[in-house]
Amino acid sequence: MIIFSAPSGAGKTTLVRHLLEQEELELAFSISATSRAARGAEVDGKDYYFLSNDDFNTKIEKGAFLEWEEVYAGTKYGTLRSEIERLWDLGKNVIFDIDVVGGLNLKSLYGDRALAVFVMPPDEVELEKRLRGRGTDSEDKIRQRMAKARKEIGRSDRFDHIILNRDLDKAKTEAKSLVKLFVGA
Repeated sequence: MIIFSAPSGAGKTTLVRHLLEQEELELAFSISATSRAARGAEVDGKDYYFLSNDDFNTKIEKGAFLEWEEVYAGTKYGTLRSEIERLWDLGKNVIFDIDVVGGLNLKSLYGDRALAVFVMPPDEVELEKRLRGRGTDSEDKIRQRMAKARKEIGRSDRFDHIILNRDLDKAKTEAKSLVKLFVGA
């Protein structure tokens, strides 16, 4: 299990997508479930499993999640047990693009069987610039994401490794080296 966590906009999704292209790593992406609506070109069953709030709550009650949390008021994210089992049954190393609390929860569940990597943005100014550059969030949402990022950065020392994403090519190389060593590829 390979866990990539970071504040929104730090580049974890870009790094995970790069790693998924590396066939020798035998990675498969863990698709998270969420109670929020799809944004932009996001596709159900590819980017997330989009669930209604009621469906999400029912799955919580039934113990269907390895971990879940309400990341923002009214918006939940979680990792379905069935998703991890499906990927392991295919013989794949499971890679996650997951928020910081979820990543730490998975690391605590799986210990040495999980590699937890924190992707650090260069600084707050660059992080805010990246968030604004997406063009998907309101001003209020950007403020929320920046406040959350400060808290998440404070937890970075709980991860196995920290990758500073100032130079994307260097970050990609470092991520690949870490994962390659972990999976023995």
